[in-house]
Amino acid sequence: MDDLGSVTWPPAPIRTERLVLRAPETRDRAAFVELLASPDVHTHLGGPRPRDELERELPPAPERWPGSFVVELDGSMIGHLLLRRATGHRRPAAAGKADLGYLLLPSAWGSGYATEACAAALGWLDGALPGEPVVLTTQSANTASMRLAAKLGFTEVERFEAWGSEQWLGMRPPVSPTA
Repeated sequence: MDDLGSVTWPPAPIRTERLVLRAPETRDRAAFVELLASPDVHTHLGGPRPRDELERELPPAPERWPGSFVVELDGSMIGHLLLRRATGHRRPAAAGKADLGYLLLPSAWGSGYATEACAAALGWLDGALPGEPVVLTTQSANTASMRLAAKLGFTEVERFEAWGSEQWLGMRPPVSPTA
């Protein structure tokens, strides 16, 4: 996110029952290439990037920016999660809100890791920026992502056409700070 105010970045690694969310490191480069080149991962995201192009263009150390978490399982990167400010969003309802995005390697699908990682990141955000609403956009054809959004408390704001397919925009209302 470009607007974390006084939040320290990167935070201490976030640990769940099975995962660690942490800042990207040099050792994650090969997994980033795999993630971005995977046709399966990019089925609903406009298609993969060519592997040779990624090998040439990705820096040796992945960029570290606020809101960028590596999802790690047993010491290895299995995905990438982003929390960033929705600037320049196609939909006015999303503009300026925190925007959740995630990608997991196909070998990590179907085990609940996306739900676990996203819930942990949202919990971190609730503590770091209490009262922050969060949006999530996905293709409505991506039924797994739609189920995940519902599990995490996102409700539909609207559907719209973009990138040649119907998109779904959901919002998770702000979580009230606890006293």
